[in-house]
Amino acid sequence: MKISILTLFPEMFDGFLNTSIIKKARLKELVEIECIDIRSFSTNKHKRVDDYPFGGGQGLVMAVQPVVDALKSVKTDDSFVLLSSPRGQVFNQAKARSLSQKDHIVFICGHYEGLDERITHYVDEEISIGDFILTGGELASMVVTDAVVRLLDGVIRESSHQDESFEQARLEYPQYTRPEEIEGMRVPDVLLSGHHKNIEAYRLKESLRETWLRRPDLFLNQKLSKEETKVLIEVLQEELKKD
Repeated sequence: MKISILTLFPEMFDGFLNTSIIKKARLKELVEIECIDIRSFSTNKHKRVDDYPFGGGQGLVMAVQPVVDALKSVKTDDSFVLLSSPRGQVFNQAKARSLSQKDHIVFICGHYEGLDERITHYVDEEISIGDFILTGGELASMVVTDAVVRLLDGVIRESSHQDESFEQARLEYPQYTRPEEIEGMRVPDVLLSGHHKNIEAYRLKESLRETWLRRPDLFLNQKLSKEETKVLIEVLQEELKKD
C-alpha cells in the first residue's frame, strides 16, 4: 500500500512516521508513506496557498490551484482520495478495514477556515474523526493512517486483531498484568486459573458488560449469537442486582 499525505506542514509527521508500528511497517516495506508539501505547488510568487472568502467572513480559505496541482502530482488510476471534513462520514473500524484494501490512499489535509468547495470535485470521500474542531487535517490523517496500516498483512499478527474493541462491534474485555495484587486490587481469579475455556467465557462476558455499560449503541447494528444473547442477559441481571 502507498499513502500520500498532502499537507502544509510535512514536518508534523516526522515523529509519527519514525516511531512504533508505522516505522516498523515502513522498514518492512509493507507500506510507503509520503508527505507532499502543498505550498511547494503554489504559483503565487509569495507561495500563498490561501485567500479571503468570497462573500466575506472570518479567516482564510485554501485555494484550488496548489491543492489540486499537488494532488495531480501523486494521483493515479488506483488512487482513493480522502478529505478530512466535519461533514464527512465518521471514521470507525469498519471503514479502516475497507481502506486497508486500497492500493493507494491520498489524504488532503485542510487548514485555515477550510478549502475552496471546488476541491471536493477531486475527492472520493470526505471523512471525519469526530464532532470537534482541529486546527488542520494533519492529526486526522495520522489517526486514519495508523488505524489502516496496523491492519495490513504482516504489520501485526492477525490474531492480535480478533479481540480488540470494535472488531466484533463490541468493546474489548479488561486486561491485567503483574503483580497479581496491588493496593488491595486483585486480578480476577479466573485469569490465574489456567483454565482456558473458563477464561474465554469470562472474557466474552466482560466484553459484553463493558459494551453495555459504556457503549450500548454498538449493539444497535449487531446481531448477537444465541450464546452472546444468553451471556448478555446474565450481565443485565447482574447489573440490575447491583442497583
